Amino acid sequence: MTRPMNILFLMADQLAPQFLPAYGHPVVKTPRLDDIAENSVIFDAHYTNSPLCVPARAGLMTGQLPSRINCFDSGCDYEFSIPTLAHYLRANGYVTAQSGKAHYIGADQLHGLEKRLTADICPSDNCWYGIWDDPDRTLDWFHNLKNVVTAGTAERSSQQDHDYDAAHAAVRWLYDYARGSDQRPFLLKVSFTHPHDPYVTPPQYWNRYRHDEIDMPVTPFMPVADRDEHGQWLFE
Repeated sequence: MTRPMNILFLMADQLAPQFLPAYGHPVVKTPRLDDIAENSVIFDAHYTNSPLCVPARAGLMTGQLPSRINCFDSGCDYEFSIPTLAHYLRANGYVTAQSGKAHYIGADQLHGLEKRLTADICPSDNCWYGIWDDPDRTLDWFHNLKNVVTAGTAERSSQQDHDYDAAHAAVRWLYDYARGSDQRPFLLKVSFTHPHDPYVTPPQYWNRYRHDEIDMPVTPFMPVADRDEHGQWLFE
């Protein structure tokens, strides 16, 4: 009987394909991703099922549209009874683990996984639900243009530490698995929070590029006063 294959599931956050050399970008340097692309099947018509983080991740793991599982925003605590990829693989004899960002909201922080190897970059603090007695108040530090105007370099950040930890924990788990006695095939999901904002990177990566060679967005600038309410909030 042929042994089922092991699955190493690598996931990045907000990685736009048009900025990858594999899709023809002339400036960005991603040698490891280039190696993977050259030896892989590339899906050119694969689209996320939601522009928001939690519904997109829930849809990916469950294989269902966010509308089917009632998960519409990043404060969504979708039902733990909904089976995920991890549930199905465990039922078929796999050991399942995750390192890095899952962004599960609510009490169930596994959703079918046997083990989480690291803490999450986004703990389940319910900050998306707003303030009960002040519903019009918003978080003035979250997902606005401050993340753009404060972009630059830093030797360390919470996101960098999270991603380094996720990679290290995943490699350590693979070595432990290879040395161990567990004969089950594995699913190891390794999920990085980068290149999600805030846009801060160590100097050794920042200095690989000249500012004048970086292409600017092609979308015409719209005056702030002409934007919708949410667009104006981003610029405030």
